Amino acid sequence: MKTAYIDCIAGASGDMLLGALIDAGLPPAQLEAALAKLHIDDFHLHFSKVSKNGFGATKVDVHAHDHAPERHLREIRGIVEKSHVSDKVKERAMRVFTRICEVEGGIHGMSVDDVHLHEVGGVDAIVDVVGVLTGVEMLEIERVVVSPLPMGRGFIKGAHGQIPLPAPATVGLLAGVPVYGSPIEKELVTPTGAALLTELADAWGPLPAMTLRAVGYGAGTRDLVIPNVVRILLGDSSADGPWLSETLTVLETHLDNDRGETIGHASQRLMAEGALDVVSIPAQMKKGRPAQVLKVLARPEDADRLERILFEETSTLGIRRSDTRRDALHRHSDTVETRYGPIGVKVARLPNGGLRATPEYEDCRKVAEQHGVSLHAVTHEAEHAAAHKFGIPH
Repeated sequence: MKTAYIDCIAGASGDMLLGALIDAGLPPAQLEAALAKLHIDDFHLHFSKVSKNGFGATKVDVHAHDHAPERHLREIRGIVEKSHVSDKVKERAMRVFTRICEVEGGIHGMSVDDVHLHEVGGVDAIVDVVGVLTGVEMLEIERVVVSPLPMGRGFIKGAHGQIPLPAPATVGLLAGVPVYGSPIEKELVTPTGAALLTELADAWGPLPAMTLRAVGYGAGTRDLVIPNVVRILLGDSSADGPWLSETLTVLETHLDNDRGETIGHASQRLMAEGALDVVSIPAQMKKGRPAQVLKVLARPEDADRLERILFEETSTLGIRRSDTRRDALHRHSDTVETRYGPIGVKVARLPNGGLRATPEYEDCRKVAEQHGVSLHAVTHEAEHAAAHKFGIPH
């Protein structure tokens, strides 16, 4: 699986993302040919190599002689739908612009159709959005993970006067996204950048495990105290290798003031809410107090939600968080027929090419209760059926 990690060192904007894609290997001529399918005649792209605090990066400028810098959503839809970009790019672009209009409408108390898009309604913004989505498609990126986003401080001048940072539209677009405060008094994440990232992101968090193939830096316009760049790392996950490598989050806490039932309930709720695994380990803490170490394995995008459950359901006052790499065998679910009826099995492929099948516990338990036989008998029957179906030595 071709994966892109968007590392928002100094935030993100549409032109910065476009520059990073070019820097990572997207051919400029091919991008220009694709954007010509928008059938907008009054713009051209300028690509240049610049230095941002010593980092070489690609700067993309959209030069447009736009006589309509403000557009309604229906006007933008007309441009996109009449274009000859791919159907997927059209669909994603309209989701981006519609979300911006919905957020702007909520801020100003207007309907989506009545919203005038100012900074986001010009040709340059349309080219940025369609260009980034087209670039992701042309590079055949299948999965996108995005880092937490820095939020600048201060004020910028907008169509309605002075606007506090982060801009209200940016804040509205980033609901549910991991962000953190930056002391830099500049706009770091623009509404266009926010809308594109939330459209592209399959997950948020740390750099996922991958075999790195290319790195690209996209430059912003300003010079800041930090490199004003967004970085894209392109790589391949090990989907075609002997196992799948992925970056996961571990939540850990020590509990010395909870009953076993409380820990059991918390564990069940954590699993129901998406934890990959929950483990309770007996421990002895200071002053000889008996305790339990509760460890939760989670996908990075689920960690905040699961951490909240830990605080709600246990007496913990603090939770340690760390990232870990997990190598897992490729596996799929299947069904085998037994004398007791169909039973689900999980089939894993071993590094040597062989297979291993494990009956699903819940299926075996239910079948054992229905037929009044032992769990061992049902499990053994399912293992035998799986060995026969998949050619596994048994």
